[in-house]
Amino acid sequence: MLELKEIKIRIKVSNLFLDFSIPELHNKVSKSVISFKDMAEMTIKVIDEKEPKVRALVSYDNKKFLLDSGVAWSEYKSRGSLLGLDGIPFGVKDIFNTNFYPTQMGSELWKDFTPGNNARVVDSLLLAGGVLSCKTVTAEFAVHALNETINPHDATKTPGTSSSGSATAVATGMVPYALATQTAGSIIRPASFCGVWGMKPSFGMIPRTGVLKTTDTLDTIGFIAAHGKSLKPILDEIRVKGPNYPFVYKNVDSYEIADKKNSKKRAIRVGFIKTHVWDNAKDYVKEAVLGLVNRISIEDGYEIQEIEWPSILNSSHKVHDTIYSKSLSYYFSNESKYHKSISPLMNKMIENGVLISPENYRDALIKQSDYCQIIDKLLSSFDFVLSIGTSSSAPLREEKELDDPSLIWTLGHLPSIGVPAFRCPQGMPFGVQFVGKKWSDYKLIDGVEELISRGILPSGSQSIL
Repeated sequence: MLELKEIKIRIKVSNLFLDFSIPELHNKVSKSVISFKDMAEMTIKVIDEKEPKVRALVSYDNKKFLLDSGVAWSEYKSRGSLLGLDGIPFGVKDIFNTNFYPTQMGSELWKDFTPGNNARVVDSLLLAGGVLSCKTVTAEFAVHALNETINPHDATKTPGTSSSGSATAVATGMVPYALATQTAGSIIRPASFCGVWGMKPSFGMIPRTGVLKTTDTLDTIGFIAAHGKSLKPILDEIRVKGPNYPFVYKNVDSYEIADKKNSKKRAIRVGFIKTHVWDNAKDYVKEAVLGLVNRISIEDGYEIQEIEWPSILNSSHKVHDTIYSKSLSYYFSNESKYHKSISPLMNKMIENGVLISPENYRDALIKQSDYCQIIDKLLSSFDFVLSIGTSSSAPLREEKELDDPSLIWTLGHLPSIGVPAFRCPQGMPFGVQFVGKKWSDYKLIDGVEELISRGILPSGSQSIL
């Protein structure tokens, strides 16, 4: 077994965003220890230093960013109280519409396209006082072709493709958090490979207006952050709220309050689940995760149980591929006419999608619905479950990543959190994944925060020098 001390590894760096969570930054602001200008200057300094090496950003304007930070500071001083994300810089994956910066979606076909509006989730962050710093690099159309971004821990290793720009920007301390998306594993995977936190909320928790669509039943908006205790304030500001969203209102706003009261009367029930991709994982990943399971099992107030994986779910990757490929062939039918302007991988996925019959697509959607119900029942008696994050640390850039369970939780519409808990024998970071029942996003965060407070999970990221 790996030593438990591996869970707590963190290289100390002099960077506000890597050293402090958003609540801690706000505490320092309220005590006049730091200002919005200090945070803005930190962002600019790190971008100037790191961006030429890691190529995480596609657009940024330091002059506008400083101006916007100054405006936010003036409004804060006039108001006398901090908004939820006041003065906190953030990055945006380049598939979210932004009014000032172009939205190019990692494609030459859309170079310099400026939509003239913000995605709703971007507006939500701005209304909460957030200051947009940059657009981050995405894989072409947020699919899976490797882009120019470099893994900040090792330039020979992949940063995780689709949301790699957001993960790398956070890992290097350019911003404390960045918006990302996940259709398969594009939040949890780059977070694991770059040693940072990732959260994929429940499907439907975050509005998708103004964001590139690749599928109707898989695309999920989330974010990547430097600290576990930054997850809740970010989620608070971007999620849908109120009775106009009845499913969320009923299951999150009302249920969570009652369930939180009940959970105090009993032990926290944690499930450990291997899934059908467990055998894909490297031995050091299995050993690390099993070591964490053992650590939690001896903790007061916890009950942990291994969950038997239903064999019917072994086809989840195939079902996902059918839905994904067919959806791509529909939504990118115009782009497919320009074969030489899109990647061979994108061309291949579109071609595969065209060959899928409407009947097979419909059957895959039905299976997804069935799988959601099966997984819901599987997790019903647990507060949250634990599984591997990725099956290895970051592989070489030219290597194919090993299958991992992130896709399964995306298919099942469940919230998941990737925690930068470990390092492999060669020193590269990799994460563990915590998964909750649908709509239990806050309960999942609370569960992870409790493990942080007990010293079982790290609070920050696998920072780099």
